[in-house]
Amino acid sequence: NSRGTASLLKDSISFTEVSAAGLFEGHDLLRRGFTSVKSELLPSHPLELTEKNFQLNQDKTNFATLRNIQGIHAPLKLQMEFRAVKQVQRLPFLHSSNMAMDILRGNDECIGFEDILNDPSQSEIMGEPHMMMEHKLGLL
Repeated sequence: NSRGTASLLKDSISFTEVSAAGLFEGHDLLRRGFTSVKSELLPSHPLELTEKNFQLNQDKTNFATLRNIQGIHAPLKLQMEFRAVKQVQRLPFLHSSNMAMDILRGNDECIGFEDILNDPSQSEIMGEPHMMMEHKLGLL
């Protein structure tokens, strides 16, 4: 009964779980880093989500204010500039300061904790340059 067997297989394995490398694909540490249970947990404090989304909420508030003051064209222009600045980056294995993004947001004259504690020489993300570029270009 080939029809019954096909329907059993179809019901038992979801096609979204099967990738190009196969059902038993291992976790790639070079590309994705170490797995963390902390990222899968729910927030432990009510303000944790607010802090994670602080920049997004601040941008939404600034765009709404800008729209009320100058009209719809001002936030649209600023969003286009944000997208253009996000596209320009260094190679994936080099640290990028994103100075243009800081200038657009008005953070270029402020000193925050990320300016002091985000030293690229102490980064744990450094990997093999050739592998990282091939992954970014979709060759792997």
